[in-house]
Amino acid sequence: MSDELVTLIKAQYPLIYVVTPEEERAEQWIVQSAQESRVAPRVFTWTVTHGLLEYGHPRNHSQHHNTVSPETALDWVIRHKEPGVFIFKDLHPFTDSPAVNRWLRDAVASFRGTRKTIILLSPVLQVPVELEKEVVVLDFPLPSAAQLGEVLNQQLAQVKQTRLERSVREKLIAAAQGLTQDEAEKVFRKAQVLSGRLTEAEVAVVTAEKKQLIRRNGILEYIEEEATLEQVGGLEELKRWLRQRSQAFTERARQYGLPQPKGMLILGVPGCGKSLIAKTTSRLWELPLLRLDMGRIYDGSTVGRSEANLRSALKTAESIAPVILFIDELDKAFAGSAGSADSDGGTSSRIFGSFLTWMQDKTSPVFVMATANRVDKLPGEFLRKGRFDEIFFVDLPNLEERREIFRIHLTRRRPDIDRFDLDQLAKVSDGFSGAEIEQAVIAAMYDAFAQDREFTQLDIIAAVKATLPLSRTMTEQVTALRDWAKQRARPAAASVAEYQRLEF
Repeated sequence: MSDELVTLIKAQYPLIYVVTPEEERAEQWIVQSAQESRVAPRVFTWTVTHGLLEYGHPRNHSQHHNTVSPETALDWVIRHKEPGVFIFKDLHPFTDSPAVNRWLRDAVASFRGTRKTIILLSPVLQVPVELEKEVVVLDFPLPSAAQLGEVLNQQLAQVKQTRLERSVREKLIAAAQGLTQDEAEKVFRKAQVLSGRLTEAEVAVVTAEKKQLIRRNGILEYIEEEATLEQVGGLEELKRWLRQRSQAFTERARQYGLPQPKGMLILGVPGCGKSLIAKTTSRLWELPLLRLDMGRIYDGSTVGRSEANLRSALKTAESIAPVILFIDELDKAFAGSAGSADSDGGTSSRIFGSFLTWMQDKTSPVFVMATANRVDKLPGEFLRKGRFDEIFFVDLPNLEERREIFRIHLTRRRPDIDRFDLDQLAKVSDGFSGAEIEQAVIAAMYDAFAQDREFTQLDIIAAVKATLPLSRTMTEQVTALRDWAKQRARPAAASVAEYQRLEF
């Protein structure tokens, strides 16, 4: 990243936009790059509070008076005769002004052959249309594992803790991945204050800080799921595929020559466990699970804000990778992307295109786990080979799977279920999804609770008989989904998968 900025300064690029919330660390990086370039060793910084200052000099001696306003500061930069790098901090609120945009364009035009570069430093990417052809955008990366290790070393030195087990050290650094340097310093101090020293128990403190980071993002949601994969009835072929990849993000897998998994798409009938599988996979793989709510992405308050929201969410996910990015009901999220030019000015289409590009080009270990109910509403670009590692189809549970689902839900509520005939319950619930079976058990419990007695087999059967399952109310939709998936998706049930293998 440093080499890129050095190259741009040497090549006399007039306008560079660095996006980062880490102002101090980014400023040090820019100064180092300017010195390495040997083209413009002098660095000046501008803020709306102090105007232009020369970096590394006392404020009283380096402050250039009457440069607090952006217009006068840019005028001073244009008239300055010597080469230099000029860092403008948080100029983005002023780019709505035609005068500021004009001064920036005048500066770009006047910089030819002068070895002067303006660097806009801001946590928000907001490039005016007038400057789109002039500016180069750089994303300043979050601290690497090595840099976080240095932060940890400094904290250990401050508290005079001389020993820290290697495994604990690695866990603390891994937990802090995705935090800024300041955030890492603060959370290491917090962990030390709580217990007096840094140990493995403080990994949870660092993880809690990362959850705060996700909450502040406002678009992503950090999901913690207590259920395990064993508490999902059926879907053995899908489970087997997930278990095979439980170590896919380890260094051992890289040394073996395996590529990092990209993601999977789970299609199926509503209520058959698609979302639950996604949530329990994070427990199996021991990875954080982030839910991307596409409804929070769209923001019509400002042009380009929705696209910025998506970039921010994806960047946050990448910063704490390896991670599972969960998108529920993908078909609804991108259903209107094809004709969005007439409804939202093309925002949905641009977001859809940006997301597809990111999925295709991403190199970070972010596993995209998406679910969908209506394949006819899903853009065809998602279904081509290579976009996902695998597309699974989750059908209504068969007899054996319904028996297992009843066992799971009854065991969760009562320690002894010998009084229930699971085979009979599985037979009477033909056509029911897993969610409908759970609701039948709950309905039976409510009926018995209202009569102040324990619920029985007959209560569950009565609740099943009183329910009209989705497979009957939406027969055409379920049949069409099954017909589509028969040739285009991998069955999640082991019995169907084995039958297809034998048939082949």
